[in-house]
Amino acid sequence: LMNYLAIDFGTKRIGLAYSQDGIISTLPAIKNDPELIKNIKKVINEYHIDKIYVGISEGVFGETTQKFVTYLGSMIRLPIDTVEEAVSTIEADTIFKKNKKSAKLYHQLIDSISAAVILNRVIG
Repeated sequence: LMNYLAIDFGTKRIGLAYSQDGIISTLPAIKNDPELIKNIKKVINEYHIDKIYVGISEGVFGETTQKFVTYLGSMIRLPIDTVEEAVSTIEADTIFKKNKKSAKLYHQLIDSISAAVILNRVIG
């Protein structure tokens, strides 16, 4: 089985989830800062990632995300696919509320839960 990384791109935070042996786990969101590519590479190496999926939304923000995907593709040598992401945050909300976690934790996890939803849609 291949290992996948899903990225929920945001202007401030990047949500991350990965799958190993078909099991999806979230990672702490990382900051969208100059260290971003370095931090993504760290995750790729640590979890032996074979392929990346990036959630992409409609409209202007989708264009921003597409630019990020192109940039990421120039920096790493892994296949990258985009996944339509229109409802992943709504799904993530639902999953989160079922788990009844605190609001503070919610803000730390929501981006990564969205990434897990993206991954679940692709491999689930």
